[in-house]
Amino acid sequence: MDSAAVSAPPLPAAPQAEVWPDFATLRDKLASYLKADDLGRIDAAYHFAAAAHEGQFRISGEPYISHPVAVASIVADWNLDAQALIAALLHDVMEDTHISKAEIAERFGKTAAELVDGLSKLDKIEFRSQEEAQAENFRKMLLAMASDLRVILVKLADRLHNMRTLDYMRPAKRRRIAVETLEIYAPIANRLGLNNLYRELQELSFQHRYPLRYRVLAKAIKAARGNRREVVGKVLANIEERLPQWGIAADVQGREKHLYGIYRKMVEKHLSFSQVLDIYGFRVIVRDVQSCYLALGALHSMYKPVPGKFKDYLAIPKANGYQSLHTTLIGPFGTPVEVQIRTREMHHIAETGVASHWLYKEDEKTLTELQQKTHSWLQSLLELQSTSGEATEFLEHVKIDLFPGEVYVFSPKGKIFSMPKGSTPVDFAYAVHTDIGNRCVACRINGDLMPLRSELRNGDQVEIITAAHANPNPAWLSYVRTGKARAQIRHFLKSAQQEESVALGERLLNQALRPHGLTLGQISTFAWDRFLRDRGVRSKKEIFSDIGLGKRLPVIVARRLSQAQDQESGRPDVIKPKPAGAIMIRGSEGIAVQLARCCHPIPGDPIIGTIRKGQGLEVHLHDCPVVAKLRGDRGRWVDVEWEPGDDRMFDVTIRVLTKNARGVLAKVASVISEEECNIQNVSMDNEQGAYIALSFTLQVRDRMHLARVMRGVRRVQEVVRIGRVKGDGRVG
Repeated sequence: MDSAAVSAPPLPAAPQAEVWPDFATLRDKLASYLKADDLGRIDAAYHFAAAAHEGQFRISGEPYISHPVAVASIVADWNLDAQALIAALLHDVMEDTHISKAEIAERFGKTAAELVDGLSKLDKIEFRSQEEAQAENFRKMLLAMASDLRVILVKLADRLHNMRTLDYMRPAKRRRIAVETLEIYAPIANRLGLNNLYRELQELSFQHRYPLRYRVLAKAIKAARGNRREVVGKVLANIEERLPQWGIAADVQGREKHLYGIYRKMVEKHLSFSQVLDIYGFRVIVRDVQSCYLALGALHSMYKPVPGKFKDYLAIPKANGYQSLHTTLIGPFGTPVEVQIRTREMHHIAETGVASHWLYKEDEKTLTELQQKTHSWLQSLLELQSTSGEATEFLEHVKIDLFPGEVYVFSPKGKIFSMPKGSTPVDFAYAVHTDIGNRCVACRINGDLMPLRSELRNGDQVEIITAAHANPNPAWLSYVRTGKARAQIRHFLKSAQQEESVALGERLLNQALRPHGLTLGQISTFAWDRFLRDRGVRSKKEIFSDIGLGKRLPVIVARRLSQAQDQESGRPDVIKPKPAGAIMIRGSEGIAVQLARCCHPIPGDPIIGTIRKGQGLEVHLHDCPVVAKLRGDRGRWVDVEWEPGDDRMFDVTIRVLTKNARGVLAKVASVISEEECNIQNVSMDNEQGAYIALSFTLQVRDRMHLARVMRGVRRVQEVVRIGRVKGDGRVG
């Protein structure tokens, strides 16, 4: 990015224009906690930014400098340090002006320059789509955040001010930005414990994403406010009266639930507004943890609690460090009343999250666990980055992890893990350690063996059973919930596919070279170097992988290599072709070689292989209709043969037409079982009146094994006809 930037002319340190009025207000705010030297550097940053943005205006018509000053003012509310404030004032200069990173580093230090760089978009790079550009920008920002949390704090302040001034944008852009904020920025604010910011981003996003719904709901809330004022006042008075009777000094606050929270509840539970009763809540702030539980007892003695609605986030804090007791009571006139009970320190952390690191530095004991959790999450971002191939995939994994975990489970040693709702034992295994996830084969939940796709519930104790040679199953991707599990499974499968595709590509190319009278071992370094250079490829392994995945045709690569070899050795252009020979198939190669699901070939069947782009070699029956259209394209299919001596079992489907008689299914199944054949699936169709059509998916060793099974079934008296189901559903 620096190399693309144009060198900036010297900018004066002193102001040349009138100071934006809001900066004076900001400076007064900063004087309450920053030193004089820091204030001087911030003054310099302001004048530098004002000069750089001279002549630029926002869509609202205000001078552009008004935006950086507003962002810095939000950052100042969190009492962030001078470097963060300088970054807030300069966060757009690299993106919107000719200022370079090097110049910022020279004037304000390397740290400030790194923060500004982390906040700048990748506008100089060409992307294939807006989605890819967005994903790459997020990847850059989140990775910068992993090394310095101030990057995301300034970015969140930037997004908040943009959302507050979104009215000047055209409707389509407002909706797009609102969706992006709801999906990314609000969840990040929540994950970092910035509760006030999280709520405001949600409200503003809701307002611009669904303006009509927002106005209708706001009007309904205003009308309900008057109707329920009596209930709220009575509950507030009762709480304020009861707590002192129990010797509890507390600050009691009534609060109205946010519009977006009410709207989401209506959508998720299919409720009308009149059915959402708990739109008001109360917050009780006490002196210490002991008083929290004492206050809970006092409230439960006054109003009956709703069963199942009590949550103890004191003993088990949320992943973002949030701590509080939550309970729902049946108040006057049967109205549900939600109450949160917490200490003052917990309240500060609940509102400002990781920003408490700057606000309350002296209270290290309270913040240690929060800082550790945040650090752990940031490290997980780096791990996701290392295992995610593309930016869009990385963003997908991060989005999954941004939504708050609500399920708390225990390891056999009693360690608590916070997991997203719907998590499975596979998610838990990867949360413990990547190697545990990769080697996972089974699990025990509360001492009982359970399927790996079981959904974990609060309080479950989970034990993972591993095996040394086990590998991740692609089917896990259909039910895992955490970004880490999804990323690690995909990473393993891609690596395995890469290794297998290289081996397959080598075999296919060797086969394709035979008609030219060559083998891979005979291709010289000169021929390889020339071939790779002409095609801009870095290594032979990349060529093998492309062939194995169907991205390159082996016959074309073989022809080019043969020509390069001939030019070096002086061989004649025309040579006597030799038979290519067949690729030997075991049926258990893995990802790069797959048996077609349309025709289920088994050892002993005449087979043919087709190269499918991006998926490798697919083996079909010789007469499968799916490959019939490829017969004319010699480059798309390869000769394959079964390798003898494999005890693996193969799936095959047979269809049996029988008389509609009692016990016929049991008779047929018994004969199949006697032939040491496993039944994977069975279905029945009796629409033919006096006859029943039975379809069995069986596991057999080879064609001879299948023939014995079919002969045995044919001897059953009620069987009329039997056949094997092939390619397009036909029976033969």
